[in-house]
Amino acid sequence: MNCRGLLQLRLSSDCELFPQLVMRCCSFFQFFAIFAFSTCGSYSGMFKIAVECKSWVQSDLSIEVEFEYPFRLHQEYFDAPTCKSEYKERVFLTGDYSSSAEFFVTIGVFAFLYSMAALTIYVFFFEKYKENNKGPLIDLGVTGVFAFMWLVSSAAWAKGLSNVKTATNPDEVITMIHACEEDENRCREVHDPVMSGLNTSVAFGFINLVLWAGNLWFIYRETGIIADSVLAPPPQEKPAAPDAHVKQGANEQETYSNKQAGYPPDCSQEGYPQYSQGSNQQGAPTSFSNHM
Repeated sequence: MNCRGLLQLRLSSDCELFPQLVMRCCSFFQFFAIFAFSTCGSYSGMFKIAVECKSWVQSDLSIEVEFEYPFRLHQEYFDAPTCKSEYKERVFLTGDYSSSAEFFVTIGVFAFLYSMAALTIYVFFFEKYKENNKGPLIDLGVTGVFAFMWLVSSAAWAKGLSNVKTATNPDEVITMIHACEEDENRCREVHDPVMSGLNTSVAFGFINLVLWAGNLWFIYRETGIIADSVLAPPPQEKPAAPDAHVKQGANEQETYSNKQAGYPPDCSQEGYPQYSQGSNQQGAPTSFSNHM
C-alpha cells in the first residue's frame, strides 16, 4: 500500500474513533451526575444534645434532632425539657434551604438524562446526528447551557450547605432552648451531624462543571467550524491594473519603430535628457551691427 492509501486509512480510523471518545465522555458524565444528585438527594442527618437540669429527674441527656433533604429546617423540631416542670417545649430549627438543594438535584437529574439521550444518539443514530451538521451544533448549545447551570447550581448549593451547617450546629441550637439560658442548668452537644456526603455533592457539582465545560471543545471540533477555517484558501494579492502594462508596452513599441525608421528619439519621453534653449545658443556666432 502506498503512502496515500496509508494516510487515507489513518484519517478514516481517526474519524471513526472520535465519536467513541465522545461516547466515553458522555458515560463519564453520567457517573459524576449520578454521584452529584444522589449524595445530596438521599441525605439524612442527625445530631444529639443533652440538657442537664438542676433537678436530675427533669433532665434529658439524649435529644435527637433529625433533618433531611430538601432541608426545610423550619419544619423540623424537637422537644426539650423546661427544667421547671414535667412539660417540655417544642423547638423548631431555622431556615429553608430547599430551593438551592432542589435546584442542584434537578440539574443533576436532567444532565444525567441528557447524557443518556446523547449516548443513544451516538450509538444508534450517528448518521442522523451528522446530517447537515445540525446535531453537533445543537449538542454544542445544550452542553454550554448545562455547563453554565452546573456553575450556578453548584455555587448556590455550596452557599446553601454553609447555611445548613450553621443551622444544624448543636452549639447554635442550644441557644434556642430557654432552659439553657439559666446558669443552674447545663446544656452540651453529644453528637455532631455528619456532613461528608453533602460536601461530596458540592465537590461532584464542580467536577461536573469542569467536565461539561471541557467537553465544549471536543463538540466544537466535531462541528467542523475549525476545519472550514483552516481549509479556506488564503486571500490572493490584487493584480496590477492592465492599463499600466498596455501603456508601457505601447511606449516601448513606438521607440523601437522610430529607431528602425531613422527618426530621432522623442526627447519628451521619460528617460531622455532635456536641454534648455539657452544651452543650444552657447556655440552660435554672434553678429554685430555698425553704428553710425
